[in-house]
Amino acid sequence: MQRLTNDDPESWLNAISIWKNLLELDAKKVKLSQKNANPLKRKVGENDIIAKKLKTAQMQEIQENKECQMEKQIEEETLEQGNFTTKRDKSQEELQNDVAEAVDTQKQNDLTFRVSCRCSGAIAKTFTAQEVGRVIGIALMKQFGWKADLRNPNLEIFIHLSDIYCVVGIPVFRVPLARRAYIKTAGLRSTIAWAMASLAEIKAGAVVLDPMCGLGTILLEAAKEWPDVYYMGADVSDSQLLGACDNLKAAGLKDKIELLKASVIELPLPSESVDTIISDIPFGKKFKLGKDIKHIIQEMERVLRVGGTIVLLLSEDHHRRLKSCEESSVPLNSKGSRTDKPGSTECLNPEEKAAISEPASSSFAASNQECLDRMPPFGSLVPVECYRVSLGKTDALIYKYKKSHSPGQ
Repeated sequence: MQRLTNDDPESWLNAISIWKNLLELDAKKVKLSQKNANPLKRKVGENDIIAKKLKTAQMQEIQENKECQMEKQIEEETLEQGNFTTKRDKSQEELQNDVAEAVDTQKQNDLTFRVSCRCSGAIAKTFTAQEVGRVIGIALMKQFGWKADLRNPNLEIFIHLSDIYCVVGIPVFRVPLARRAYIKTAGLRSTIAWAMASLAEIKAGAVVLDPMCGLGTILLEAAKEWPDVYYMGADVSDSQLLGACDNLKAAGLKDKIELLKASVIELPLPSESVDTIISDIPFGKKFKLGKDIKHIIQEMERVLRVGGTIVLLLSEDHHRRLKSCEESSVPLNSKGSRTDKPGSTECLNPEEKAAISEPASSSFAASNQECLDRMPPFGSLVPVECYRVSLGKTDALIYKYKKSHSPGQ
């Protein structure tokens, strides 16, 4: 981690330069918006203002005449001095460049910073966020001469260390991207909700369901991005549904999303009536699962149409439980009851699987593919994509399934 700082200082300086340019653009936008907010100024004493302008113009004309005379004198002296003036100008230019560089260096040295760290996964048991921050902070002070300021720094350095990657960067926005103005009460992190919706292949006219909608964050993010869709959210908690209703009102989406009180294992919907299901399965910290996750996903499988998509946010514990029960899972028939047929082993062939799944970035691809390879089909649901994501102190998995056939066939 120290080598990220010591071995490539040029990358840091380039990043700082871009960051400063962005701040300047942001400041210009703020000034422009303030100027446009008050386009009309009070017109008081217009005659006095005109008189002052005329007087100023006369003074400028006199000054220009004086400057013309001075310029003629300077030109005559310059012709006499010849090469001496040229050499002097060059030396002055070099001196100015040296001064500018010294000022830039001093400004860099006066830069204050703070390191914000987050560790997740098994490595979080080995290193604390404070230890990681201290390592990077000391390296930055030694390399660039910056000063640490924990309360009011000019610059914030962000570090996220997990079992498979380390991200070091500078936050571009002053306000976190997950903080949405249109969400009154936050539930699932908005950026995660948007990412799940973007994987779900939502199309105009589709029926999209979140059977454990909570405060409705996933449905809100999806409806903002893909408006021409019929959205439904279900939950058994009255308080969660009230919070979701408040969020829908605040976002102006009350007419776009229908909420109903229902259990995820007894959804009041016909079989194969939903095109897409997106859901955050509770991790058990704030809300406990009343039933095994197997029964929950079986009910989702029942209401999903053939060819439909399910996108789920799963904890590591959910992943282990699904993996242990999937091979012996018994599919449901069209009426929702269990059949005597063994669990389906039908799966997409490698060519089809490759066509559906889009590879993640190179740093995550190996880990994501490993998760995907370890997850067998669940009845008629075939896993096609898997992504590991960070939720702060813990990691989670986004799984995408496709329904390949009707259960019982």
